[in-house]
Amino acid sequence: MATPGLTVEGLPVSGTLLKGGDISMLPRFEELGAVYRDGAEPADAIEIMMHNGCNCFRLRLFVNPSKKNAVIQDLDYTVRLAQRIKKTEASLLLDIHYSDTWADPSRQTKPAAWEHLSFPELEARIESYTADVIATMKKANCLPDIVQVGNEITPGFLWPEGRLQGVEGGWDNFTTLLKAGIRGVKKPLSEKDNIRIMIHIDKGGSASGTSWFFGNLEKYNVEYDMIGLSFYPWWHGGIDALRSNLNQTAERFGKEIVVVETAYPWRKGEQTKNMDWPQTSQGQRQFLDDVIEAVLSTPKGLGKGVLWWYPESILNKGLNVWMGGRMALFDTEGHGLQALEAFRTKQSSN
Repeated sequence: MATPGLTVEGLPVSGTLLKGGDISMLPRFEELGAVYRDGAEPADAIEIMMHNGCNCFRLRLFVNPSKKNAVIQDLDYTVRLAQRIKKTEASLLLDIHYSDTWADPSRQTKPAAWEHLSFPELEARIESYTADVIATMKKANCLPDIVQVGNEITPGFLWPEGRLQGVEGGWDNFTTLLKAGIRGVKKPLSEKDNIRIMIHIDKGGSASGTSWFFGNLEKYNVEYDMIGLSFYPWWHGGIDALRSNLNQTAERFGKEIVVVETAYPWRKGEQTKNMDWPQTSQGQRQFLDDVIEAVLSTPKGLGKGVLWWYPESILNKGLNVWMGGRMALFDTEGHGLQALEAFRTKQSSN
């Protein structure tokens, strides 16, 4: 099934907004009996999302995951799901965590197998590991269209060597390792291959934090193509903060920007700060409408996408589900929620 506005290769044509989500847990939910529905009938969750205008899906990759709860995405698992996505002709975004477990602003734990490497050995290992991942996906006919070199790397990654604060080396060490990952992405590619490099931080509502981070990447001559931002209002601020950041970031850096993680509850939970929309199905739809509109309003047409975090996370007895399934785009019975329809409303960036 092809999606309007995509080329045969899966890369979005100029002006097409990337819309979709991180569906890294979908096979596991399906194994545990989750059913997603299009109307009354069971259907493939990817197809349901694409019928609602989605054209891009993100998958995470851990180095040697524990295989417990949601930390299951090793290379074999990710390749299988990537092949499934590629068959739909949707765009594929690969999110390499460079860790055996979750990497985020509170933890960027180096893989256990890399623990005793010297700094030069670590730099070489990052490049070779990344190159092996991309070569494997290329051979399996599921080459990503976009690759995140790290996940929410605001404080650096591959701690302690790549940590930005409280250690010797700081930005020098971090950017050396980051460049090694970028080299690894490009190493297996031929002239016909086209992968865009995304750098992802968590500061969706912080213009100053985003400027500080990417200003330093500029200073250290890090070459990349796209900026990825996470935006969760209870952590990052209201919609005006997102708009301000998108505007200032586009004007200063001139890079394409994707809100690569966002979510909002369709039923009430413990979040209270900046919850400016009703915590209902309609409120969740309003939230996503506002995020999409903010991205579309980014100067110079540089707002290039909105991806939902964990849209498939319906309640499941066999799994500890994030936020009790309140942030999913499907209800407890697997029916698509109103927010899915927001992806239909706007097709192109300005």
